[in-house]
Amino acid sequence: MEGKKKNISMAVIKRLPKYQRYLGELLKNDVDRISSKELSERIGFTASQIRQDLNCFGDFGQQGYGYNVKDLYNEINGILGLTGEYKTIIIGAGNIGQAIANYTRFERLGFSLNGIFDTNPKLVGMKIRDVEIDDIDNLGDYLAHNEIDIAIICVPRNSAQRVSNILVEGGVKGIWNFAPVDLIVPKDVTVENVHLSESLMTLSYLLKNKDLEDQE
Repeated sequence: MEGKKKNISMAVIKRLPKYQRYLGELLKNDVDRISSKELSERIGFTASQIRQDLNCFGDFGQQGYGYNVKDLYNEINGILGLTGEYKTIIIGAGNIGQAIANYTRFERLGFSLNGIFDTNPKLVGMKIRDVEIDDIDNLGDYLAHNEIDIAIICVPRNSAQRVSNILVEGGVKGIWNFAPVDLIVPKDVTVENVHLSESLMTLSYLLKNKDLEDQE
């Protein structure tokens, strides 16, 4: 399958994982086909929005038939790059790092956990799901001998850029950043930021404005 458009908005891309999740649930429930209207009722997007989003990547579905659930699920997996395996490591074995390490769905999606690193000597040597926590001082040497696709940064903000520099030097091209700081990286390195406090403040804003709307 070849994409129809080169410039696809980030808003469309961010909706794809939701399509993937709902289609996966339909497959588990033995649903073979579904219309955009039926999918919209389940997923919360309008039928028109669904058709527009999918049309960015190819011609899916048939008029009067709808979408073949299995075929569309596989196509979206391909668009999202979920057809292979990504080798990942976690830097920072605190609460967030441990929670991510214990989240088994990542492996089912093709993200294998290959290493965990931390500065705390009390954590070094412990295992999380058979992966031993290593000293962060060994990170550079580890990267020199292991090809890693994605690194997950779960360290304090004052350590994040230094860790990022080690990762970049070690050839890592994808960083999932949970530290509350914007990293400076080369153009060929992709960073996805997950700033938890910013997300919580967004929720606070939405709650406040909903209350104001209800008062009007």
